[in-house]
Amino acid sequence: MTDPEEPTPAPEDGLGLARDIAKSYRGKATPAPPGAKRRVRPARPSRADRDEPSPLADLLGQVVNDQGWDERLAAQRVFTDWAGIVGPEVAQHSEVISFDDGEVEVRTDSTAWATQLRLLAPRIVAKLNVLLGDGSVLRIVVRGPQAPSWKNGPRSIRGARGPRDTYG
Repeated sequence: MTDPEEPTPAPEDGLGLARDIAKSYRGKATPAPPGAKRRVRPARPSRADRDEPSPLADLLGQVVNDQGWDERLAAQRVFTDWAGIVGPEVAQHSEVISFDDGEVEVRTDSTAWATQLRLLAPRIVAKLNVLLGDGSVLRIVVRGPQAPSWKNGPRSIRGARGPRDTYG
């Protein structure tokens, strides 16, 4: 019988290697030969630290930062906070269509509201730059309502330009 303190010879087969690995996990590994480098494991947090719940907002914030989504999420505030930015009355008659390259496109439900929004545009741009970061919004493009097309239909006339009236 061999002494348990006596080192075992190096395993020659796969089964012996597996046994040595299992023993090393249990703390009964064969001592390393002198001069061999020992692998140092990075310090891991204790189980109690890992099992502590962390707020989901902190985790999501970390993912957003890691992925570089900060600017894109800030840009979405134009869509989600439009009523808070321009006020409830203006927001009731307008909606943000797009936000690309510092240009916010807004559609209104009447030409009167389109004119009003064009007059308010410099103030809205300044407010958006305060909320989203300086230089995020360069200009606001205001679109009025879409007029119906008179090109097709039972009462269309070839070559005519349709009625000349404003809509909205």
